[in-house]
Amino acid sequence: MQQHRPDEQRHRPRTTFGPGHGEGDTPTMRLIIMGPPGAGKGTQAKFIAEHFGIPAISTGDIFRRNVSEGTELGVEAKRYMDAGEYVPDEVTNLMVRNRIDEPDAEHGFLLDGYPRTVAQVEELDGMIRFTGHQLDAVVCLTVDQDEIVQRLLQRAQIEGRADDTEDVIRRRQEVYVEQTEPLVEVYRKRGIVVEVDGMGEVSEVTERIFAALDVVSES
Repeated sequence: MQQHRPDEQRHRPRTTFGPGHGEGDTPTMRLIIMGPPGAGKGTQAKFIAEHFGIPAISTGDIFRRNVSEGTELGVEAKRYMDAGEYVPDEVTNLMVRNRIDEPDAEHGFLLDGYPRTVAQVEELDGMIRFTGHQLDAVVCLTVDQDEIVQRLLQRAQIEGRADDTEDVIRRRQEVYVEQTEPLVEVYRKRGIVVEVDGMGEVSEVTERIFAALDVVSES
């Protein structure tokens, strides 16, 4: 039996209709994706980005790009990273601002790994407001922690990562909750949090995400 990717079935990128818009216009969607380590966030980010025709922007990619290209921000960030220090918010904020100002993000983007603090939430609000839009949704992948821990332990064994013990993996999960819960609460109060069950086959999770975003109004 031939299998189809989720975005090749009943879900299609939507068209924006409204003042000055006609059929065939490019849809706009500004999103954030959040999920604990092992939830498959990076994989789902690629599918979401392709579905809406927007770039998936991860802070890790932004840092690596700036460092490899030797940009002024990259040089400054590398100085902190080489010293094992936290890269200041001002540097990260500027990198993100520069990235979403690029032409491919004109009609939207999907952010992964940003914001990480409530201060960065406010900074992102300003960036998007400057373009005349607003954040459309925050996709939060929910998972069964015990199942995720077992999944990551199996991966660690396969990849020979002896340092990834159960205690270490569980601590990472705890840190994720501690860091993201204040941000999720801010967005929940705005009514833009979309919680999606992240357990099951990749295609099943993708279908759930698309179905949840189908009811989100584009900005």
